[in-house]
Amino acid sequence: MVWLILGVLLWSGTHLWKRLAPESRARAGNGGRGIVALGSLLGVVLMVIGYRSWTSDAVWWGRTPATTGINNLLMLVAFYLAASSGMKTRAMRALRHPLLIGVMVWAVAHLLVNGDLPSFVLFGGLLVWAILEVVLINRAEPLWVRPAPAPLGKEIGAAVGAVVVLLVVGYIHGLVGPWPFGG
Repeated sequence: MVWLILGVLLWSGTHLWKRLAPESRARAGNGGRGIVALGSLLGVVLMVIGYRSWTSDAVWWGRTPATTGINNLLMLVAFYLAASSGMKTRAMRALRHPLLIGVMVWAVAHLLVNGDLPSFVLFGGLLVWAILEVVLINRAEPLWVRPAPAPLGKEIGAAVGAVVVLLVVGYIHGLVGPWPFGG
């Protein structure tokens, strides 16, 4: 339990450092990137160890064929939003924070099929972090200029990339955890 909570807090803290303590982050300069990267990596390791080792009797719901299908559809959307952020697709024109919204969609998708206490801490904690990040960014930088429209090729690339990533991540997920595609 403790490792999972510490992992979520470490991930959130390193990512929120720039927003909550901008002077401190600025003083760290380029070295701050290393601190954030190391803190993020350690946070992920702690989250994995904590999630896999936490046994809890508090389970309110589990996977069903319907929720598994909805989860997979939401995961496809989450991967598309992540790709959109990197490829500057048209989703970037509609959404100011496609990557963070993708994290929110990912968290909700996982909460849909995992109704146990460790999942609430992990996915709920990262959902809260992503929401807080969006709020803090919007407060610090209230003006947003929509990027120029992207060519259709980028849209197709993001969509194809999302499907490929969904399949690869799903396969790896099945090797280390539950098989995500039902059955």
